[in-house]
Amino acid sequence: MKSEHSLFSQIRSSFEKTPERSNGGRPFVTLSYAQSIDGSIAYRPGRPLALSGRDSLLLTHHLRSIHESILVGIGTILADDPYLTVRHINAKSPQPVIVDGRLRFPLNARALKHNHQAPWIATSEKSDVEREQTLINSGAKVMRIPSTPDGLIDLTVLLKRLLEMNITSLMVEGGAEIITSFLKLRLVDQLVLTISPVYIGGMHAIWPLQLDLANPPVLENISWKTYGSDLVLRADLAWKNS
Repeated sequence: MKSEHSLFSQIRSSFEKTPERSNGGRPFVTLSYAQSIDGSIAYRPGRPLALSGRDSLLLTHHLRSIHESILVGIGTILADDPYLTVRHINAKSPQPVIVDGRLRFPLNARALKHNHQAPWIATSEKSDVEREQTLINSGAKVMRIPSTPDGLIDLTVLLKRLLEMNITSLMVEGGAEIITSFLKLRLVDQLVLTISPVYIGGMHAIWPLQLDLANPPVLENISWKTYGSDLVLRADLAWKNS
C-alpha cells in the first residue's frame, strides 16, 4: 500500500481509461462512503451521522463533479435529506438517481427542490401510479425497473438503463442496503472509502451474511492519503471467480 501524491488524480484516471464496462453493458461504478474506524455509517437506521471532516468532504465533492451521475437509496433521502449536488467547488453537479421501490420520495426533498437537475427515481413496476404522476408533476423523472425475486429493484437492469441514457460513470454513496447490494451483485469497479478516527458502535455499511464469503471482493491497486484527521483509501475491486 502506498500514499499517492494526488489521490484524486488516480481516482479520476481509473475510470477515464475505462469509461464503461463493455463486458457488462453498464457504467463504471465508484462506491464512495464514510465510516467510523469500527465500520459504522450511522448510529442506527434512519438517524443521520456526519463523519467526514472538511478536507475529506471537499474531496467527495470533487469526486461528484467528475462523475456523470450519483446514486443513493431512498433511506438516505429520508434520513439525511441530501442535496446530491456539488457545492464546495465551482463545478457541474452529477445527475441524481434515487432507488425508491415504493415511491416514498418526499415532495419537499432537497434533491428535488434545490437541484438544477431533476432527480431520476428508479421504482418498481408495481409502485403506485398516482404517486408516480405526483412526482412527475413536481419535476422528477420516474423510471420503472423490474424487481428481483426478493422484491428489490434489479440494479443490473437499472445500470443498463442508465448506460442507455448516456450515463457512463456513476458514484454510489449509500446507504447500507445499496452498498451491500452493489457489492453482492459485483457491480463496483472502484472503492473510495473515508475512515474517520472515531468509534460509533452503530450500523455497519455492509449487512452481515449478504456477501459470498467463498468469493468476497478483493481490493487491488490500493492507495491512501490523509485528509485532515480522516484517512481516504482508494482501491480497485475484483472477484477471484468473476
